Amino acid sequence: MEQRKHWWNGKWGRLARRDVFLRVDADRWHVEQRAGGAEGVSQFYEYGSAEEAEETVRALLEGTDGWRELSPRPPSAWAPPSTGV
Repeated sequence: MEQRKHWWNGKWGRLARRDVFLRVDADRWHVEQRAGGAEGVSQFYEYGSAEEAEETVRALLEGTDGWRELSPRPPSAWAPPSTGV
């Protein structure tokens, strides 16, 4: 499964933090809504198209939270470009 996008509501702490993830696995799209950080409670949604999944993401990001998009983690073999030094 490949993580495509990750949003965070900008709040720290188990009670306030919320995350939304968009992932794809072959032809299935997955949205995870997590409350409470890494060990919090998640709700999962599965779709047959990117458009359906993105519609759910837009609905989850509505509201007053200051959502920010985070970069997905690079593959484990990824290395930053050399500085040429």
